[in-house]
Amino acid sequence: MNGLAILLIAAVALVAAYFVYGRFLERKWGIDPNKKTPAYEFEDGVDYVPAKPSVVFGHEFASIAGAGPINGPILAAPFGWLPVLLWILFGGVFFGAVQDFAAMYASVKNKGKTIGYIIEQYIGKTGKRLFLLFVWLFSILVVAAFADIVAGTFAGFNAQGAEIEANAAVATTSLMFILFAVIMGLFIKKAQPTGVVSGAAAVLSLIICVSLGMAFPIYVSKTFWLYLVFAYVFIASITPVWLLLQPRDYLNSFLLIAMIAAAFVGVVFDMPAMNIPVFTGFKVGNNYLFPILFVTVACGAVSGFHSLVASGTASKQVENERHILPISFGAMLVECLLAVISLITVGAITIGGKLPDGVVTPPQIFATAIAGFLTRLGLPESIIFTLITLAVSAFALTSLDSVARVGRLAFQELFTEDSGKQSPLSKLLSNKHIATLLTLIFGYLLAIIGYATIWPLFGAANQLLAALALISCAVFLKKTKRQGAMLWAPMFIMLAVTFTALVFTIKNKGGLLLGGGFKFEADGLQLVFAILLLILGIMVAVSGIKKLAEKSQ
Repeated sequence: MNGLAILLIAAVALVAAYFVYGRFLERKWGIDPNKKTPAYEFEDGVDYVPAKPSVVFGHEFASIAGAGPINGPILAAPFGWLPVLLWILFGGVFFGAVQDFAAMYASVKNKGKTIGYIIEQYIGKTGKRLFLLFVWLFSILVVAAFADIVAGTFAGFNAQGAEIEANAAVATTSLMFILFAVIMGLFIKKAQPTGVVSGAAAVLSLIICVSLGMAFPIYVSKTFWLYLVFAYVFIASITPVWLLLQPRDYLNSFLLIAMIAAAFVGVVFDMPAMNIPVFTGFKVGNNYLFPILFVTVACGAVSGFHSLVASGTASKQVENERHILPISFGAMLVECLLAVISLITVGAITIGGKLPDGVVTPPQIFATAIAGFLTRLGLPESIIFTLITLAVSAFALTSLDSVARVGRLAFQELFTEDSGKQSPLSKLLSNKHIATLLTLIFGYLLAIIGYATIWPLFGAANQLLAALALISCAVFLKKTKRQGAMLWAPMFIMLAVTFTALVFTIKNKGGLLLGGGFKFEADGLQLVFAILLLILGIMVAVSGIKKLAEKSQ
């Protein structure tokens, strides 16, 4: 089977899933298009800011996609393209999209609050605190992984010291994006333009940014960019959403959708062969299909991080309840399509079981393949490669500052007392600047060991977070007399997957500790995080499942 057949099958399946299963969930749970949403009810100009559905979709999609749907399927490809494809489609529809819709729906119905608040309301305060601590630890992992990916796509020199023109152009363009995002934010806030006008302004801004990036590339080392990325994320996570987060994600969404459309067209016309096996076995090297395939594909099928974006930032911007399904369920299905394209790229450029020389990281594989597809249509390879690399970087950067904000909010909420009275220490730790700084310091310590080292742990934590989000949403649906049975199977399956993966990590790192070869800066941090995540995950899961098992009052 070639890549075109795989892509068409996936596209038809995902479109059908939206109109059949998505609409089914919407009817079962119910929406009220006449009810005032939290964006209007609690509008504060910082986090609660009503926005047009296209803008919120842009924020949601750009934030949740990140580098996950590009990295995950490529890293999981050694198991064969068929199991990866099946998990992307089946998991994306019945696990990922359901979780995203449920999380945003529950949040909008609960004052735009986070999953942590929902746990407090329907499970208990102890469960909420445990969950918030889990979210904070998870946010650190995401910050570390994506910061390293972004810095890598900005690095102007390779390991041998040679200049990388595409990366340098991407770096300049990304800096311009930030500047133009602020201008766009002020324009939308003050002028209140129509969707057509704001869209045209966004496209024009993208053209200017890309042109400047190509004309004035910045050649700086990866280490320098890592420092600068963390400085930017600190500022972005405490800035009002309308000034930077909303408009930057809106700008990026045009670039990202354009990249997916270009990749789609490239596959259609090139019809690439899948030069990797259909299925290689239940064990590849030291990795087992269960649970490694599921935690490696990660965001391409289901991601707990999505529930944090859906309930932490996007739900506070929804204008009308009827927009919840296309923003949440729809964005996840588009991400699944991207994951399928990513899988096709690694199959297309693999020759004789090997990748081309110098093409080793998933972003390089993705960019090289898509550039190859489009070059055969007559487009210049250097420009296409730069644009694809830019889009991959934009994915990661949008997720990066979103998750830093989510981590900051979780840490603040962890030390905020319901009574309003706080001790001096709690008051200090709940300060947004201190909370952001602590989140980023630990993220930096993990980032310096590289995303490839922590990706399996990130995947396991991400999927466990999805299981916990599904549990909390299932309890909410039960307590509010809504049908939630469709969440139960995904919930228990993801618990089994993630607990197994974390136990594998603990066993592996523990073996290194006892047998030698243990490195604290890499293995030690992973071991500590795996143990903490496993303990917290079990405690939150037990609390939630007890509530689900209670008889309805």
